[in-house]
Amino acid sequence: MPRPYRPPAPKVRATLYLPHDLLEEARDAAVHLAGYPLRLTLTKFAERAFRAELQRLKDAYHEGYDFPPREEDLKGGRPIAA
Repeated sequence: MPRPYRPPAPKVRATLYLPHDLLEEARDAAVHLAGYPLRLTLTKFAERAFRAELQRLKDAYHEGYDFPPREEDLKGGRPIAA
């Protein structure tokens, strides 16, 4: 379900690890598309990618609805093996 309009939230810094080649390709795209008309930045690229993947996950696993808020922060460290 689409969310009602909310003014843009302030940006926050996030640290995450990505494969080197993926980050380099994203940086190349951001530099190549930084000018008119797209004015792409790496932040805009990442935000659009996160939003698109979140919507895909909502549609696939939660009937298009937002996921419920977390009750605790994510735990750092190595992921638990499946």
